[in-house]
Amino acid sequence: MESLKSNNNTLLIILSISLLFSPFIIDATSVRYCDNKGSNYDVKVHGVDISPNPVVRGQPATFNIRATSGKNLSGGKVLIDVSYFGVHVHTETRDLCEDSSCPIAAGEFVLSHSQTLPGFTPPGSYTLKMTMEDENNQQLSCISFGFKIGLGSSISDI
Repeated sequence: MESLKSNNNTLLIILSISLLFSPFIIDATSVRYCDNKGSNYDVKVHGVDISPNPVVRGQPATFNIRATSGKNLSGGKVLIDVSYFGVHVHTETRDLCEDSSCPIAAGEFVLSHSQTLPGFTPPGSYTLKMTMEDENNQQLSCISFGFKIGLGSSISDI
């Protein structure tokens, strides 16, 4: 009987720990390379952290893209395409050095971009495609990932 109580307590502790960490597992953003070249890119993306997740319209959202570069980068650009339920809704080209400190030494780095979406942005599922190019327009990486925009804005934001 004592052994059964001990097993139940162990299971309860494991379940509690699992529930405690489950929000972190659920909020993980899945990143896909645009093609089968993923392992051959000079820049390999390891993950995307979005805060808040889901994004709240009318409030700042930050996208941190964790990556590793196989070479030193002195500049370049980041091309962003956003789709809403498969329909293209936004294109943006950013200077690589605006979202990261240049020069970028070979090794780990983070691209970080914050933006406030208008209060009238429709809630729902979006897909972001990001292509990174060096200063000679050579593709360094191409990824896509999904994100959600929630309802969290007020009428006064419109």
